[in-house]
Amino acid sequence: MASSVTAPPAAPPAAAPAKSKKPSQLNPNTNTGKARTAAPARPMRAATPAVRHQHPAMATPSTPNWNPFQRLAAAALDTIEATFISNLLERSHPLPRTADPTIQIAGNYSPVPDHPPTSFLPTTGTLPSSLTGVYVRNGANPLHAPRAGHHLFDGDGMLHAVRLNHGRAESYACRFTETARLRQERALGRPIFPKPIGELHGHSGVARLLLFAARSAVGVIDSSQGIGVANAGLVFHNNRLLAMSEDDLPYHVRVTESGDLATVGRYDFGGQLDRDGTMIAHPKLDPVTGELFAMSYNVISKPYLKYFFFDSGGRKSADVEIPVAEPTMMHDFAITENYAVIPDQQIVFKLQEMVLGGGSPVVYDKNKTSRFGVLPKHAADASELVWVEVPDCFCFHLWNAWEDKVTGEVVVIGSCMTPADAVFNDSGEESFRSVLTEIRLDTRTGTSRRRAVLKDGDQVNLEAGMVNRQLLGRKTRYVYLAIAEPWPKVSGFAKVDLEAGTVEKFVYGEGRYGGEPCFVPCPGGSGGAGAGAEEDGYVLCYVHDEVRGESEMLVVNARDMREEAAVKLPGRVPYGLHGTFISGDDLQRQA
Repeated sequence: MASSVTAPPAAPPAAAPAKSKKPSQLNPNTNTGKARTAAPARPMRAATPAVRHQHPAMATPSTPNWNPFQRLAAAALDTIEATFISNLLERSHPLPRTADPTIQIAGNYSPVPDHPPTSFLPTTGTLPSSLTGVYVRNGANPLHAPRAGHHLFDGDGMLHAVRLNHGRAESYACRFTETARLRQERALGRPIFPKPIGELHGHSGVARLLLFAARSAVGVIDSSQGIGVANAGLVFHNNRLLAMSEDDLPYHVRVTESGDLATVGRYDFGGQLDRDGTMIAHPKLDPVTGELFAMSYNVISKPYLKYFFFDSGGRKSADVEIPVAEPTMMHDFAITENYAVIPDQQIVFKLQEMVLGGGSPVVYDKNKTSRFGVLPKHAADASELVWVEVPDCFCFHLWNAWEDKVTGEVVVIGSCMTPADAVFNDSGEESFRSVLTEIRLDTRTGTSRRRAVLKDGDQVNLEAGMVNRQLLGRKTRYVYLAIAEPWPKVSGFAKVDLEAGTVEKFVYGEGRYGGEPCFVPCPGGSGGAGAGAEEDGYVLCYVHDEVRGESEMLVVNARDMREEAAVKLPGRVPYGLHGTFISGDDLQRQA
């Protein structure tokens, strides 16, 4: 067994949790912004010294099946990495906050090992009997301690799953998604693929790309099966759970009867996606037709951006090449009943910045004007694409979009982030803001208008969340979003009334933080039929108590924002990314 490596020390004060505020302090001027905290109240344990989490224990590296030339080449390339890249180039290049592992994977951002299913989880409160299925959440969880720079998004994908059955919490498990990258690095016992955000800075980043190319050329590593980490998005389509990150194709993962998570493999939709292609982390599932709409981008060569979709049975459309002048960060987009809404924003890829400027290839282009493209969902080409400029707007995520039948505008709901590149190049010099915004696109005039959904006195940073997905692409009144304070941690979640411009908050409590809230509609209670039907459901989220060192899954009634149940988990759940709920019926239909 390879020895475990101590993870980086606890984060410095800039990233440490702030003291939790009282609900009134979180939202001082609202008279409709009720705040709920977890109930019943849990006694707080006396503070204990900070603990360094150990890196997950590694499997014993296997002996590579290399020929003599490959062994010689591997040794030579390892020497170049150690002496030239690590000891010379990277030591002379200070790490930005967004690539510093002492910040990015400290505390409860640090990784955990696989955890096989644990059954019969202790629960306080009462689990709704209608919640039958499995809550799965994705996240970044590096298998190996980083050798240099590391960004949170660089970690290997790990899924955490709680299986629920008619009022019982039957099991919890967490497993790495077995990507081709992870399998090779596990066999070698060390990281060997470049980290796209954490390591690709300046001349050392160029050197790491050349090293990667050389190792691939001599067969030390195999990049033909993709190099992605599958750590961000999740979608259940055509009886398959797909784990995704935009650097690769999706990975098909199966939930077993015991609640375990088994990677089936890299999924190209039956050969319909290029094996060297990619798909973004947030495809959109139309709740009415069952179609899955997606995009793919290329940072090297044209076409830089492609749009396509799959019918409910998984049959793919032809690609539509989206005309953009340069490679653009495309993490998310939106759909309406009849259109796809495609953002072309100010975060772009400029490899020359890494080569000539000594910085990151992910660049905030201040000279570019953000715009949104509106394209018929079933378009065969880009001839009907209409661009509408939305100056000084960057939305990392779009929560929903719909067509206003009265004005003819396309309405987009997203969180406008400043600084725009805070996720990738945070210097700590400018305060982070993420403002929930309504953007209206008039395709007839080519003009746009936007407004903050909440009043100035009610503003709070809102990032990561969802609407009732049974109404995706149609007009929704409510959206459930993480309260990203103190950034980058999440101290609770908010239910925002988009029509009234009001907010209700559920705050986790002092020293307790979570992630994305996952809305699960009640069976038969959603879809807009009847007054209040849209909010009939529950919000699920993982929460970690940093004082007790314990994690749990909360179930909150979405209508009144009161806690229904808390499921104690047998292991620590790191802060993660996006999740979904798969119903019991869908589990039975898995491919």
